[in-house]
Amino acid sequence: MAKLIYGMNQSLDGYVDHDKFDPDPTLFRHFIEQARGLSGSLYGRRLYEIMAYWDEEQPDWTPDLHEFAAAWRSKPKWVVSRSLKSVGPNATLIEGDLEAAIRKLKDEVSGDIEVGGTVLAQGLGDLGLIDEYQIYLHPVVLGGGKPFFAAPRPPLRLVSTERIGGDVIKLTYAPA
Repeated sequence: MAKLIYGMNQSLDGYVDHDKFDPDPTLFRHFIEQARGLSGSLYGRRLYEIMAYWDEEQPDWTPDLHEFAAAWRSKPKWVVSRSLKSVGPNATLIEGDLEAAIRKLKDEVSGDIEVGGTVLAQGLGDLGLIDEYQIYLHPVVLGGGKPFFAAPRPPLRLVSTERIGGDVIKLTYAPA
Protein backbone atom coordinates (compact mmCIF):
# COMPACT_ATOMS: atom_id res chain seq x y z
CA MET A 1 0.00 0.00 0.00
CA ALA A 2 1.29 3.45 -0.92
CA LYS A 3 1.90 6.23 1.55
CA LEU A 4 0.78 9.72 0.46
CA ILE A 5 3.20 12.44 1.54
CA TYR A 6 2.36 16.12 1.16
CA GLY A 7 5.54 18.15 1.31
CA MET A 8 6.53 21.62 0.15
CA ASN A 9 8.93 24.45 0.87
CA GLN A 10 7.37 26.91 3.30
CA SER A 11 8.24 30.36 4.63
CA LEU A 12 8.28 31.16 8.34
CA ASP A 13 4.88 32.80 7.98
CA GLY A 14 3.33 29.70 6.40
CA TYR A 15 3.37 30.41 2.66
CA VAL A 16 4.58 28.39 -0.32
CA ASP A 17 5.91 30.05 -3.46
CA HIS A 18 8.36 28.29 -5.76
CA ASP A 19 9.56 31.64 -7.14
CA LYS A 20 10.44 33.27 -3.80
CA PHE A 21 13.16 30.97 -2.45
CA ASP A 22 15.42 28.42 -4.08
CA PRO A 23 16.96 25.36 -2.45
CA ASP A 24 20.68 25.55 -1.71
CA PRO A 25 22.86 22.78 -3.26
CA THR A 26 22.45 20.49 -0.23
CA LEU A 27 18.67 20.79 -0.23
CA PHE A 28 18.53 20.33 -3.99
CA ARG A 29 20.60 17.13 -3.64
CA HIS A 30 18.07 16.00 -1.02
CA PHE A 31 15.26 16.60 -3.53
CA ILE A 32 17.11 14.63 -6.23
CA GLU A 33 17.49 11.64 -3.91
CA GLN A 34 13.90 11.99 -2.76
CA ALA A 35 12.66 11.98 -6.38
CA ARG A 36 14.66 8.82 -7.05
CA GLY A 37 13.07 7.06 -4.09
CA LEU A 38 9.47 7.93 -4.86
CA SER A 39 6.98 5.56 -6.40
CA GLY A 40 5.39 8.55 -8.14
CA SER A 41 3.84 11.97 -7.77
CA LEU A 42 0.25 13.10 -7.44
CA TYR A 43 -0.42 16.67 -8.54
CA GLY A 44 -3.18 19.18 -8.87
CA ARG A 45 -3.37 20.88 -12.25
CA ARG A 46 -1.50 24.07 -11.38
CA LEU A 47 1.52 22.40 -9.80
CA TYR A 48 1.62 19.76 -12.54
CA GLU A 49 1.81 22.50 -15.14
CA ILE A 50 4.74 24.06 -13.25
CA MET A 51 6.52 20.71 -12.81
CA ALA A 52 6.05 19.79 -16.49
CA TYR A 53 9.00 22.13 -17.05
CA TRP A 54 11.19 19.12 -16.19
CA ASP A 55 9.87 17.16 -19.19
CA GLU A 56 11.93 19.19 -21.69
CA GLU A 57 15.72 19.36 -21.55
CA GLN A 58 17.10 22.89 -21.25
CA PRO A 59 20.53 23.80 -22.68
CA ASP A 60 21.55 25.86 -19.65
CA TRP A 61 20.89 23.15 -17.05
CA THR A 62 23.65 22.14 -14.66
CA PRO A 63 24.40 18.46 -14.09
CA ASP A 64 22.26 18.52 -10.92
CA LEU A 65 19.28 19.91 -12.84
CA HIS A 66 19.68 17.17 -15.47
CA GLU A 67 19.86 14.60 -12.67
CA PHE A 68 16.67 15.87 -11.03
CA ALA A 69 14.85 15.96 -14.37
CA ALA A 70 15.87 12.37 -15.14
CA ALA A 71 14.70 11.17 -11.72
CA TRP A 72 11.41 13.08 -12.03
CA ARG A 73 10.71 11.85 -15.58
CA SER A 74 11.34 8.23 -14.63
CA LYS A 75 8.48 8.16 -12.11
CA PRO A 76 4.77 7.99 -12.89
CA LYS A 77 2.66 11.06 -12.30
CA TRP A 78 -1.07 11.22 -11.59
CA VAL A 79 -2.79 14.53 -12.24
CA VAL A 80 -6.10 15.52 -10.68
CA SER A 81 -7.93 18.00 -12.89
CA ARG A 82 -11.40 18.84 -14.10
CA SER A 83 -10.09 21.13 -16.86
CA LEU A 84 -7.17 19.27 -18.46
CA LYS A 85 -8.02 16.93 -21.31
CA SER A 86 -4.56 15.35 -21.56
CA VAL A 87 -1.27 15.18 -19.68
CA GLY A 88 2.34 14.67 -20.69
CA PRO A 89 4.64 11.66 -20.75
CA ASN A 90 4.48 9.15 -17.93
CA ALA A 91 1.40 10.89 -16.51
CA THR A 92 -2.20 9.77 -16.00
CA LEU A 93 -5.19 12.08 -15.71
CA ILE A 94 -7.51 11.46 -12.75
CA GLU A 95 -11.08 12.64 -13.22
CA GLY A 96 -14.33 11.83 -11.51
CA ASP A 97 -14.55 10.42 -7.98
CA LEU A 98 -11.33 11.62 -6.33
CA GLU A 99 -11.65 9.55 -3.18
CA ALA A 100 -12.27 6.27 -5.04
CA ALA A 101 -9.44 6.95 -7.50
CA ILE A 102 -6.90 7.76 -4.77
CA ARG A 103 -7.92 4.84 -2.55
CA LYS A 104 -7.46 2.56 -5.56
CA LEU A 105 -4.07 4.16 -6.32
CA LYS A 106 -2.94 3.66 -2.72
CA ASP A 107 -4.01 0.00 -2.90
CA GLU A 108 -2.27 -0.68 -6.21
CA VAL A 109 1.06 1.13 -5.68
CA SER A 110 3.73 0.37 -3.10
CA GLY A 111 6.03 2.98 -1.62
CA ASP A 112 5.86 6.74 -1.26
CA ILE A 113 3.80 9.00 -3.49
CA GLU A 114 4.39 12.71 -3.12
CA VAL A 115 1.37 14.98 -3.17
CA GLY A 116 1.85 18.40 -4.73
CA GLY A 117 -0.55 21.29 -4.59
CA THR A 118 -2.15 22.97 -1.60
CA VAL A 119 -5.76 22.60 -2.73
CA LEU A 120 -5.33 18.94 -3.69
CA ALA A 121 -3.56 18.21 -0.39
CA GLN A 122 -6.38 19.88 1.55
CA GLY A 123 -8.99 17.78 -0.24
CA LEU A 124 -7.03 14.57 0.31
CA GLY A 125 -6.41 15.51 3.95
CA ASP A 126 -10.12 16.12 4.48
CA LEU A 127 -10.71 12.59 3.16
CA GLY A 128 -8.12 11.15 5.56
CA LEU A 129 -5.83 10.10 2.71
CA ILE A 130 -2.65 12.06 3.55
CA ASP A 131 -0.33 9.85 5.60
CA GLU A 132 2.46 12.36 6.21
CA TYR A 133 3.12 16.09 5.98
CA GLN A 134 6.65 17.36 5.28
CA ILE A 135 7.32 21.05 5.74
CA TYR A 136 10.67 22.32 4.46
CA LEU A 137 10.86 25.45 6.61
CA HIS A 138 12.94 28.30 5.14
CA PRO A 139 14.03 31.36 7.16
CA VAL A 140 12.18 33.86 4.97
CA VAL A 141 9.00 35.84 5.52
CA LEU A 142 6.83 36.29 2.44
CA GLY A 143 4.06 38.35 4.00
CA GLY A 144 1.39 36.74 1.84
CA GLY A 145 0.69 34.27 -0.91
CA LYS A 146 -0.60 30.73 -1.02
CA PRO A 147 -0.58 29.09 2.43
CA PHE A 148 0.82 25.58 2.93
CA PHE A 149 -2.57 24.59 4.36
CA ALA A 150 -5.43 25.67 2.09
CA ALA A 151 -7.87 25.61 5.05
CA PRO A 152 -7.52 25.28 8.82
CA ARG A 153 -4.62 22.98 9.70
CA PRO A 154 -5.64 19.42 10.54
CA PRO A 155 -4.60 17.97 13.90
CA LEU A 156 -0.99 16.82 13.49
CA ARG A 157 1.65 15.02 15.55
CA LEU A 158 5.36 15.85 15.10
CA VAL A 159 7.24 12.74 13.97
CA SER A 160 10.73 14.07 13.24
CA THR A 161 12.92 17.06 12.48
CA GLU A 162 15.98 17.23 10.23
CA ARG A 163 18.28 20.11 9.34
CA ILE A 164 19.10 20.14 5.63
CA GLY A 165 21.80 22.41 4.30
CA GLY A 166 22.59 25.71 5.92
CA ASP A 167 19.22 26.95 7.00
CA VAL A 168 16.30 24.64 6.17
CA ILE A 169 14.55 22.42 8.69
CA LYS A 170 12.41 19.53 7.48
CA LEU A 171 9.48 18.99 9.83
CA THR A 172 7.64 15.70 9.44
CA TYR A 173 4.14 15.32 10.83
CA ALA A 174 1.55 12.55 10.87
CA PRO A 175 -2.19 13.07 11.25
CA ALA A 176 -3.06 13.03 14.95
